[in-house]
Amino acid sequence: MTYRFFSPAKPSAATGLTAKVYQQLRDEFLGPAPTFQALAAAPEVMAATWALMRESLLAGDASRVERELVAAAVSRANRCRFCVDAHVMLLHALGEHALAEVIARGTTPPEPVHAELAAWAAASRTPWSTDWTSPYRPEVTGTLLAFHFINRVVSALLDPDLLPGGLQRSSVVRSVGGRLYARTVREPKEPGRSLPLLDGGTTAPAWAGDSPVGVAYASLRDVATRGGDLLGDLARQTVTATVRWEDGRWPERPTEWAADLLRDVPGEDRVGARIALLSAFAPAAIRPADVALWRLSHPADADLVRLVAFGAITATDHVAQALSPAHL
Repeated sequence: MTYRFFSPAKPSAATGLTAKVYQQLRDEFLGPAPTFQALAAAPEVMAATWALMRESLLAGDASRVERELVAAAVSRANRCRFCVDAHVMLLHALGEHALAEVIARGTTPPEPVHAELAAWAAASRTPWSTDWTSPYRPEVTGTLLAFHFINRVVSALLDPDLLPGGLQRSSVVRSVGGRLYARTVREPKEPGRSLPLLDGGTTAPAWAGDSPVGVAYASLRDVATRGGDLLGDLARQTVTATVRWEDGRWPERPTEWAADLLRDVPGEDRVGARIALLSAFAPAAIRPADVALWRLSHPADADLVRLVAFGAITATDHVAQALSPAHL
């Protein structure tokens, strides 16, 4: 795995909160996956991301197959090839070989329930334009929101190939890889185990009821939104307003689009605002030159992670706002 802008510390060197998250990843997932290693520079963001993914995708009684399908479908809508490939492999791990290959090809699943889920996940990219909401229980809805966030972080910070040389593009490799993880994927997970990793005091959103998913989502929203403090008021407001009015629209030329929108932002904030804005809309378009300029004033990896997380959660919470009581 190649990281785009920095090399994370080795998991064996982790301490404190990071070590606790890595231990849960070893116990219940596929180990310290690259997504979480990239986030480890900001442990509070990593812990909240793991908690939301765990409580929505892994724990609870909702169909794991349906949740993996949602994760893959929203990842395709967000053009996160790494995440699509990962969840195709996990569908293979669940024994859903035909469905996995349908998703890998980007075609419509033959089962009506699966086709409906995939269409629902794809529509969430532009929730206000499509009058989108969720009829599903918190685990399924939380999975969708988790991957709106994770897709953006992954596309910003990781190269798109899941395996060296793009090996995951082989159906044989996908199937064999899935079988290696079958036992881990199928083991039941008790809800709530990740919540002690989080700061207290968050208010769960109405759509989640009293599910641990809501606590995890609220924690991620809180810690990731704090990344906006790295920007001045006008820059931060420009990012949030653009997310609202563009409603997930893909910019044809992301770099030029972002530069045009940020002309009135003070010069010292412009590069940070550009990184945050691209994180929300087209994170793979963040350039090494952008990051190099940002590092002149913010050299720490943690600040880059927090800035990307701010853009990612701003876009994710735009989707979640469509789940408010007024739209249910």
